Amino acid sequence: MNEDLKVNLSWLPRDYVDASATENISAAVSSQVPVVEPEPELVVNPWDIVLCTSGTLISCENAIVVLIIFHNPSLRAPMFLLIGSLALADLLAGIGLIINFVFAYLLQSEATKLVTIGLIVASFSASVCSLLAITVDRYLSLYYALTYHSERTVTFTYVMLVMLWGTSICLGLLPVMGWNCLRDESTCSVVRPLTKNNTAILSVSFLFMFALMLQLYIQICKIVMRHAHQIALQHHFLATSHYVTTRKGVSTLAIILGTFAACWMPFTLYSLIADYTYPSIYTYATLLPATYNSIINPVIYAFRNQEIQKALCLICCGCIPSSLSQRARSPSDV
Repeated sequence: MNEDLKVNLSWLPRDYVDASATENISAAVSSQVPVVEPEPELVVNPWDIVLCTSGTLISCENAIVVLIIFHNPSLRAPMFLLIGSLALADLLAGIGLIINFVFAYLLQSEATKLVTIGLIVASFSASVCSLLAITVDRYLSLYYALTYHSERTVTFTYVMLVMLWGTSICLGLLPVMGWNCLRDESTCSVVRPLTKNNTAILSVSFLFMFALMLQLYIQICKIVMRHAHQIALQHHFLATSHYVTTRKGVSTLAIILGTFAACWMPFTLYSLIADYTYPSIYTYATLLPATYNSIINPVIYAFRNQEIQKALCLICCGCIPSSLSQRARSPSDV
């Protein structure tokens, strides 16, 4: 009845349209207008905010190290190349955490998820591999002290850099090239869209590199203790002085390795035993300490270095403090 009324009213004079007909028209029209529901409010996960904040701090801190090494021609020794590689990897990891937050809430798509997770995997893999390369370099500098400063060492350093970055990039490309769980959620790991097998490979690789670093640092401790003992005998130091120097070197190595294990071991072990069905709060709680390792790395490996301290002082105040210029390197500075 309402449809006939609507059709016929188009040609009738307006005077013949009564009030009841007008009400029927309004009812008919309103019944055909779709109801627009309000858009749901954007709810931000507090854990994502913490990760984004951590990524911002990581980016700022490591950007300083990268700029110092890049703009200072004197910092081209193998040790500084490896420290620069570590800082660059951590810088990319921080940028990846920031991009992940932006894409998760502003630009959601499968492509952005894969690219972001690929960047994070590649950068954190390069960071861990750079730590292993620095450990190898420290061992070689002590074990082959007489031949360390040679062209062979520089070539070996470049080979390590190419291998670690090539391997890290390949690991980051795996999710982008199709090894992900977007099509089959049952294969997802604790970090979506990485598969369970993918995280298992990453975790086992980390445990292998940690075991190798542990073995190398044990050998470094033995060399440091032997060198400290020889220096004490040559300069007729007291036994207590030799003990203090040796203890300082061992404590430094213990802090380096202990910090690395404390940051990465919880997430590594959790990734091996858990899957996508576990509460996400456990993933955040174990992943956050792993990001802290990228915050601590510049403090341990870069800002403690005397040459980088000098370069930083030149940039900030245009001078080198006398305490830095007169400081001698001891066996504990490993």
